Amino acid sequence: MGAAAEQAQVVVWGGGSGGVAAALQAARAGADTLLLTPGGWLGGMVSAAGVCAPDGNELTPWQTGLWGALLRALQQAEAEGLDHNWVSCFGWRPATAERILRGWVAAEPRLRWWPCCTLRGVRRQGRRVTAVEIEREHEPQSIALEVLIDGSDRGDLLPLAEVPFRCGWEPREQWGEPSAPPQQQLENDAFFQRQPVQSPTWVVLGQLGQGPCPSGRPPAPPFARSTEAHGLLRTLTYGRLPGGLVMLNWPLHGNDWHDGLERAFSADPQQQQALQAEMRAHSLAFAAALGEASDGWVKTAAVFPEAAAAAALQGSSALALMPYWREGRRLHGLATVTERDLLPQACAGGTAEARLAPLATGPDGTISSIAVGNYPNDHHYPGPDWPLAPKSCRWGGRWSGTPFTIPYGALVCADLDNLLAADKSFSTSHMANGATRLQPLILNIGQAAGAAAALCVAHALLPAELPVRQLQEALINDPQAPAGPLPLWDTPWHHPEWRLRQHAALAAPERLSPGGELLGAAPTDPGVAPAEPHERLFQGSLQSDGNGGFLLGTGERPWPVITLEPGLHRWLAAVELPRTVQLIGCANPWGPWLRVSRLVAD
Repeated sequence: MGAAAEQAQVVVWGGGSGGVAAALQAARAGADTLLLTPGGWLGGMVSAAGVCAPDGNELTPWQTGLWGALLRALQQAEAEGLDHNWVSCFGWRPATAERILRGWVAAEPRLRWWPCCTLRGVRRQGRRVTAVEIEREHEPQSIALEVLIDGSDRGDLLPLAEVPFRCGWEPREQWGEPSAPPQQQLENDAFFQRQPVQSPTWVVLGQLGQGPCPSGRPPAPPFARSTEAHGLLRTLTYGRLPGGLVMLNWPLHGNDWHDGLERAFSADPQQQQALQAEMRAHSLAFAAALGEASDGWVKTAAVFPEAAAAAALQGSSALALMPYWREGRRLHGLATVTERDLLPQACAGGTAEARLAPLATGPDGTISSIAVGNYPNDHHYPGPDWPLAPKSCRWGGRWSGTPFTIPYGALVCADLDNLLAADKSFSTSHMANGATRLQPLILNIGQAAGAAAALCVAHALLPAELPVRQLQEALINDPQAPAGPLPLWDTPWHHPEWRLRQHAALAAPERLSPGGELLGAAPTDPGVAPAEPHERLFQGSLQSDGNGGFLLGTGERPWPVITLEPGLHRWLAAVELPRTVQLIGCANPWGPWLRVSRLVAD
């Protein structure tokens, strides 16, 4: 029997967080869109993979686009709030994010979602994809399309489309990346053959018990050193989520998986299945070892459905529905993001702190940025930490990554005229992937890919023909999830002039200082920020902690103080201490810190 024929203007092969973001944005922008996912959940990292304590884009200037919209929906949906762990400023339950995303998808009349599909092939005619071939409900189907988007974690479409792609390490000589290994080391050190990509993790969720954590003992081998650096309680609460759930995604002798990773890219399904079975068993063994070490204080949590194909939002399994793939195949794009594009540029004469990477520009010198990230580069391998060029600064009482921008050309395939990337498969180097692979940035890259696809359909353009300024304007002016293509440190997402300032910086990028502030713009008021569901008033004596941070002495306890708000950051940097203050914010006992958002009349 031949394949049944279907068609859609934009087809997204999903499974990753960027895939659902691309599909949502394409449909919202007017394109008939079809989202295909291999499993029964659609949210990728933020739900199906269980990576629910996000990294990067935590400051309010970077909380724009679909990432910001999801974050604010989660703040409303989680009855206990999002302040529960110390690896992130936020944490949520997987089903909460999945429920929100499904609600958004269901609300779009131009968007169809087909779960539980198997990708079988890609049809080409010259430099264009004409259709994708899938299996759905045991029946083959062919879907004709105008624009195809890869929204998968591992770049599933690239080998089937027979386009060149990168996978694994590149030598320092290729792009001059300071943290990349030299060619000779790549060729002669067996480590690089054993470790072709960053190690993935199969997240497993635990449930903490009542009362205090027992003093415990070291976990059984091979996890005996997993609590060595931080102790049992800190190891367990690293990824604490609402309801006392814990995300077990622990890189220090924990459940990262390092063996036989070449099988992740094998054409043999049995090889892939064997790898995934080993990863699942390893994570369950890690959870069991922590349970034994804590005298049963942490147990596995029944959170996910047993089968990856299941659509239910609850179940009896502690294992996430898919692995957390940190790296996969990477597109050959019209532009490539390298480590040098992430690093803050030196300021002439040392007159200001370098807090901003060079802005992404096109061949004609115009600003080509379509998304902002800020995660400080992080690579997962066995053994000692890989040495990486620094890209962090003190901000708001804590360390934060310095921002960088993603060019539109990194989403556009150089070898096929109508293929875009919306997830980790966009065009980046192996070294840069350590900073570009995180949930918030991937959501906004997906949003940009979906917006670009819809504009191409509406104006009969190929992705490479789309004027980037048109895409930037569409992102800034989006009525539901406006996304900022430029990194304005001093302008939070809620600022009344946010759109005006983004437009102004695009029109005159010379107004953006090396410190990332818009020259001539009035400072943000430290007393103005949106109310949050779980905030309260804290008052006491504010003082320095002696290490560049702040402590607030209250009747309860001395609290470390952090802020994600530019106005309050500026005030904290200038205030004379000690000082009696009133601050509004949210308490995180597991940080521990107060995440404060505004100052009560100083």
